[in-house]
Amino acid sequence: MRMTEPPMLETIAVSYGFDVSKPILQRLVSRQRRQHLRAVDEVSFSIRRGSTFALVGESGCGKSTIARLAVGLYKPDGGRIVFEGQALSSARAQPAMRRRMNMIFQDPYASLNPRWRVRDIIAEPIRAFRLATRPGEVQTRVGSLLAQVGLTMRDGAKFPHEFSGGQRQRISIARALASEPDFLVCDEPTSALDVSVQAQILNLMRDLQRRLGLTYLFISHNLAVVRHMADTLGIMYLGRIVEQGSAEAIFRSPRHPYTRLLLDAIPDLEQIGRARIPVGGELPSPLFPPPGCPFHPRCPLANARCRTEKPGHVTAGGVSVACHAVAEGRDG
Repeated sequence: MRMTEPPMLETIAVSYGFDVSKPILQRLVSRQRRQHLRAVDEVSFSIRRGSTFALVGESGCGKSTIARLAVGLYKPDGGRIVFEGQALSSARAQPAMRRRMNMIFQDPYASLNPRWRVRDIIAEPIRAFRLATRPGEVQTRVGSLLAQVGLTMRDGAKFPHEFSGGQRQRISIARALASEPDFLVCDEPTSALDVSVQAQILNLMRDLQRRLGLTYLFISHNLAVVRHMADTLGIMYLGRIVEQGSAEAIFRSPRHPYTRLLLDAIPDLEQIGRARIPVGGELPSPLFPPPGCPFHPRCPLANARCRTEKPGHVTAGGVSVACHAVAEGRDG
């Protein structure tokens, strides 16, 4: 009997919070207690090798915090992160594991050192992980990486300010690939780019994934982009995953009210004239989350139970949903 291949990355009830207290003197004068913001609240998901798992949600829901937890930049307050069967306790303490994961950041203008030439930016991970030691070998690798992302070796002599936003993101991708990773966290890699350039970068990332066997954790607030990239999908709201399953199943038949409202916001020429329900209200402050289901102040299906009891996950239509209305069969 063939054993099922374990996931490349798995998070198990991961939580993380920030201390957002005012300085001690201000707290003493105003007699305030320390304040803690729970950015991630018992989040669990797994990512198969060679696939793309996307996390989607509004700004401030905890997506980028999970991205940093996944590569070891933050240590969870609770729960575990497992990378190919081994606990990711501290990526810095495990160079071999650290080499196999990398990150593509949101802003290609801020994530590249403006004082370095492009060839030095890309060569840094190669030298740091000792993947090549001779200068000629390093430059050969840099030239190969530039070619993989659609640039040339001559571009390596330039500085980041000499490139457009899309070209800078190509440089960021080349730098992320320099350590020969298996797993990439992509934190809104196209949100700062024009729509036409977004398509080019997304197509490049899909082509690299196919050729190099990469596994992606893709962070985005744009469901149209995610539809182009994701195999599986997690919808986040106020630090929790409220719906999770295959991207095809969620796009075909979303179950959570929040997911439905997000999908209603996507322009679709085939559904002109269909009644749409806009996302009402504003995201509550994560410092003072509402009791019960965190979505109930904005939910058209909320009842008394939703206002007092936090929902657990149930399976419905092949996806996992945290919603009392779905569990009770009153979601329509």
